[in-house]
Amino acid sequence: MDRMTAAYDDFAGAYTDENETSLMNAYYERPATLALVGDAAGRRILDAGCGSGPLFAALREKGAVVTGFDQSAAMVEHARRRLGEDADLRVADLAEPLPFADAEFDDVVASLVLHYLRDWAPTLAEFRRVLKPGGRLVVCAWLSREQPNRLEVRHLLEPICREGRLPGMGTREDYEALAAGAGLTLRGFDDLSRQVRRTWSICLRRTLGKLVTDRAFRRLALARTTQNRSFLLSLPRLMIALRTGAMRYGIFVWEKP
Repeated sequence: MDRMTAAYDDFAGAYTDENETSLMNAYYERPATLALVGDAAGRRILDAGCGSGPLFAALREKGAVVTGFDQSAAMVEHARRRLGEDADLRVADLAEPLPFADAEFDDVVASLVLHYLRDWAPTLAEFRRVLKPGGRLVVCAWLSREQPNRLEVRHLLEPICREGRLPGMGTREDYEALAAGAGLTLRGFDDLSRQVRRTWSICLRRTLGKLVTDRAFRRLALARTTQNRSFLLSLPRLMIALRTGAMRYGIFVWEKP
């Protein structure tokens, strides 16, 4: 994940600003995750890949005792500014053993982070380890269609992964099989593809607007040195993939028996 970490370090400020007002995050991903978590009061929750801390903040407002970590030190710094110096925030790598005790958390939430890993199995096993018996793992993920055709792979999925620095894009079946292998029991799956699909044309218009009106954003986004230039330029491809069904967006809930 080193290249992806560098990308988020590079783009942390702009990403934080966009994440605050993103229709997908603000109106679908975070509300859906919070609804699946349910009554969080007093529960110990791990926010894995917490970014700049919006989900951490929402969980804390619901009364949860939250710990968050991210591999990007710049993102953790943004989260600390938002959440305060007393927030339990750490820099840690999802691909390595987690710096937490066995059975430490009631819930683990991992929003849009697992697809940056080449091998999810060790991470899922670590999530199971740090969960208490009966604890839940909530994962939000971009997913590939099961058995996409050659045109979808060549012109949509492979370029999106390359531009987004993803080692690959798993299917729902891939996630469910690996989680079962890690000893987790599936309790639910919500497909939010239709809702999320509606937001991407607005995201594209917003991005184009910022490129025109925001000099600092334009300088960062289009500079040849920035690691996010190709990702920003791939937004139309993402819209097509969601509209055609080549890509999906889903939220899983697993339980540790």
